[in-house]
Amino acid sequence: MEALVSIEQEAQAALDSAQTLQDLEQVKVQYLGKQGALTALLKNLGQMDPAERPKAGQTINKAKQALLLAIDSQAKLLSQKALQEQLAKEKIDVTLDPRMAELGSLHPITQVIESISNFFMSYGFQKQKGQEIETPAYNFDALNIPKHHPARHEEDTFYFSPEHLLRTQTSSVQIHTMEKQQPPVQIIAPGRVYRPDSDATHTPMFHQIEGLWVDKGIHMGHLKGLLIAFLKDFFGEKIQTRFRPSYFPFTEPSMEVDVTCVQCQGKGCSVCKQTGFIEVLGCGMVHPNVLKKVSIDPEVYTGFAFGLGVERFAMTRYKLQDIRLFFDNDKRFLKQFRG
Repeated sequence: MEALVSIEQEAQAALDSAQTLQDLEQVKVQYLGKQGALTALLKNLGQMDPAERPKAGQTINKAKQALLLAIDSQAKLLSQKALQEQLAKEKIDVTLDPRMAELGSLHPITQVIESISNFFMSYGFQKQKGQEIETPAYNFDALNIPKHHPARHEEDTFYFSPEHLLRTQTSSVQIHTMEKQQPPVQIIAPGRVYRPDSDATHTPMFHQIEGLWVDKGIHMGHLKGLLIAFLKDFFGEKIQTRFRPSYFPFTEPSMEVDVTCVQCQGKGCSVCKQTGFIEVLGCGMVHPNVLKKVSIDPEVYTGFAFGLGVERFAMTRYKLQDIRLFFDNDKRFLKQFRG
């Protein structure tokens, strides 16, 4: 029993000096563990006089329970203290102005594609997607582009093999569509196209939108009226348009369409080469050979097609002179186009 008194005093001193929960755990192991001091006393009861054993066992167990309660009480105090220190260290000043989350937006090219697509879809055009890996048959042959045409050269087309290439225009979509669908056909085909060219106004990958309308009685007046309405919708009612004769293998007659230069408002500048106009798209009546390739009788049906470069339209609308700005992903540039 003298040993018990000594152990209780030592345990209380160790308990009083414990500063952390880890210290308390050491006290618990030292006095109450399998090899602890109080556990050793209980193991030695067998050496005592049998008459004294019950009372000694009760006394030791009472001391053991008292130490357990003291350890639990001290653990609660130390846990509370640790929590208060953590709260003090991690406190937040709720009076400070909050950091506002920066909102994202659609890329300007995506915005332009949606704007153009929505206009033509409001006139009944259906949006069509096409494959980006094409064959020369769809990318060139079916579009009446002859074997000797420079567009088929490796300097102007990315070839995987003689029979597979990255499409150079979304015009191939009209061939796929007319193969599956008899007139009337009224589609627009936005998508990526590829040409090996790179400078301030060209990139190896860019976006085009192809338009096609084939039906009975379609004529040039339909084409001009639709495009004038579209250009005024996109660039503003004050814009002036100009149609010039041109040549494309897949249309006859063919035209290029100019609009008033947005940089100088038609007065003449370096951007428009002092003409007051800039070219924005090409168009024309679908060549009879193209209709024959897809088994559509050109004596019964006529149609028109047009194609435009999305990046060119975006550069013209936003008065930009370097196409690469759209692909640099500079947040300072992109966040100017939040709707």
